[in-house]
Order: sequence, then C-alpha cells, then structure tokens
Amino acid sequence: MERPGVAGPVGRPPPPNGSGVALSALPPIDVVLLSHNHYDHLDADTVRTLARRHPAARWFAPLGVARYVRQWGGRDVVELDWWDADERDGVRVACMPAQHASGRTPFDRMRTLWCGWTLRTATHAIYFAGDTASHPEFGEIARRHGPFDLCILPIGAYEPRWFMRPVHVNPEEAVRAYVDIAAAHPRSPAPAALAVHWGAFSLADEPMDEPPRLAKAAWGGMGLDPERLWVLSLGETRRATPNGG
Repeated sequence: MERPGVAGPVGRPPPPNGSGVALSALPPIDVVLLSHNHYDHLDADTVRTLARRHPAARWFAPLGVARYVRQWGGRDVVELDWWDADERDGVRVACMPAQHASGRTPFDRMRTLWCGWTLRTATHAIYFAGDTASHPEFGEIARRHGPFDLCILPIGAYEPRWFMRPVHVNPEEAVRAYVDIAAAHPRSPAPAALAVHWGAFSLADEPMDEPPRLAKAAWGGMGLDPERLWVLSLGETRRATPNGG
C-alpha cells in the first residue's frame, strides 16, 4: 500500500454542513482517534473545542499529525506508525494500515501518514478502518487484532471511480472488506458493521443518499445478517455490546 511520497488527492475545507450532534452535547470523551489530516477529518475548531471540554482525553494520531493536535490544545497525544500500539489503563489502541492520502495544502501532500485503528478493552474490540480504498490487509488486521465486536467502515465519496478508487472504497468494496475481516475468525460471532463517511459532506459525484442503499444491497447479496449492518442517521446513537450485539 501507498505511504507518504506517493501522490494522491489533496484535502480541501468541507462545506459548512451541520454536525449530527452538538459538541456540547457529547458525553465525557476518553479517547479520540484521528485517521489523517484532511480537513473533513481534522478540523481545528473541533479539536480546540474537544480539547477544552475534555482535557483528560487521550488523542491518537498517525505519524506527522500529532503536532496539529498539540498546537490546538490537546494535552495527551500519542503518535503511532502502522502496526504500532499503545496500551495504558486497560485500553490497547493500535495503528492499522489503510490506503488513502494526506495533505492540507498544495505544499504538504503526502507528508504525513494516514491510518485505521483498533481499540481493545477487557470487554470490547473495535476496528475503525479510517478513510481507505480497498487493500489486501483487512484480513491480516483481523487476524492480528480481532475478533472484533464492531467494524466501522466507510461507504461514501466513491464517484467517479477513476479518481476515487485509489482513496475510497465504494459500498460493495466495503462489504467485501467486512467479509475478509469476519472470515479471519470463523468460530467467533460476526461483528456488527457501522457504515460511516456518507451523508454529512458532499465530497464526490454520487447522490448523497446512494451509499447506504448500495451497501444494503451488497450486504444482502452476500447473504449477511441484516441485523449486523448498522446504517445510522446523523446524530443517532446505538450501543455496541460484546460479540457485535
């Protein structure tokens, strides 16, 4: 997979869409996982607000991204490379490979890393794929760090494919990634899959309501349990329990 030094699309400031939940309404935050430095995933005002409201939160960032968080007020910031991990207070957070890109200006393209994350406690295990295209490491991630109770997988911003294929999965590819993850631990209950990265920002050419429709169709086409696919509305909350319930 590509790492800094290989060209790819550069981030741009997102349009002024509203968030699903006001930052002031969030519960206490212990851990923040940052996947990369594109504007729609690393916003200065959001970081400042969270750092002020949750000063004890621990921030995790891929290589080169921690400096932004510290500059904007984050106190406990951990920067990791792919496959590295940090374990403290009963929580193990590991940095996972992804295929994407980075950059906030035309002059810093591919200078910082992008990633996914796994988070494991005594009772839960979660995989967050980050922004990513399809890549061959999904099964290996699950073998090393699974089984998971919940997989957080992107499904949007995929058209046109000639441009987006190197950086974003489409819904069908997201479902195939889930199948690879679940197959790594066939004797364990299948994890739930939370579909993200759709509906909030208009970043690509597909209709904004198309990703969940295609994801559900691909999910059904693979014969997967419909209760295991979570497509939530903006601001909707669902509690994850061990074994993906």
